[in-house]
Amino acid sequence: MNAVPSSTWFSASPEWGWLVVLYLFLGSLAGGCYFLAALIDLVGRAEDRPLARLGYYAAFTCLVIGGILLMFDLTRPERFWHLLLQSHTFRPMFKYWSPMSIGSWALVTFGAFAFISFLGVLAEDGLLSWRAARHMRPPGLLARVIAVIGGLLGLYVAGYTGVLLAVTNRPIWSDTPLLGMLFVVSAASMSAAFMILLARRSARTAPGIFALHRIDAWVLALELLVLIALVISLGPVARAWLNAWGLLLFFGVIVAGVLAPLALYWRRDWLGERNMTTAAALVLAGGFILRLVIVFSAEGVGV
Repeated sequence: MNAVPSSTWFSASPEWGWLVVLYLFLGSLAGGCYFLAALIDLVGRAEDRPLARLGYYAAFTCLVIGGILLMFDLTRPERFWHLLLQSHTFRPMFKYWSPMSIGSWALVTFGAFAFISFLGVLAEDGLLSWRAARHMRPPGLLARVIAVIGGLLGLYVAGYTGVLLAVTNRPIWSDTPLLGMLFVVSAASMSAAFMILLARRSARTAPGIFALHRIDAWVLALELLVLIALVISLGPVARAWLNAWGLLLFFGVIVAGVLAPLALYWRRDWLGERNMTTAAALVLAGGFILRLVIVFSAEGVGV
């Protein structure tokens, strides 16, 4: 039995593996990219619209791939709909007291908004001839409502997995109230980095890249503060990271995924033209490693 103290314990690990880690990563990117794209659409300049379109493309693609991975992680993936509908009556099943139920409905609802915005950008880029789809992008009133609601749902989806982990009774997950905040902040930094990498391939998105660059730098600084607060909030349970997982958290997330990108963002002359893309790639790698450590370090704690 592991000696790390915790207030509550599972009788057994949920045995989450790589599919869940990949879903957490892609789900965070989907929610974060949509939120940033909606923000650009609502308050950005007209020349930033191509950057917003990239965000909507990325959000829908990551959501579809992540959703498929999540379903295949279930023992019976074809029964995913049981989270949403009663099996006998086929009536909607919503349990307001259950983070799993709330999260399932939020994910499906966000998927609908992501799909609507995806159709809008397809039409705007001339890849879809459906005329009505063009009205799904701002500046129209309906398009703005879609962007606001979809953006808020994206922000929720980006962080709800952290909240879901926190309400379990596994060590580490249940011993801090900050997992949801950490996942939201990390999702914002990863999504900005991902959009920077995508945007560097297109000259049309250049005006907004530097704004994302500044946003990512400030969010990374906030992420570092949340990480420190999370470790402090764990108290004695933080000893669970006095192992290889702790080393990976420190060097893979804090050093390589936060401090190194911050240094590159603030000293833009170090790597020349590769400065921004290197920093963005490190942020993405750090975000993935963070989710890897959070999932597998708690899985490895004995009961």
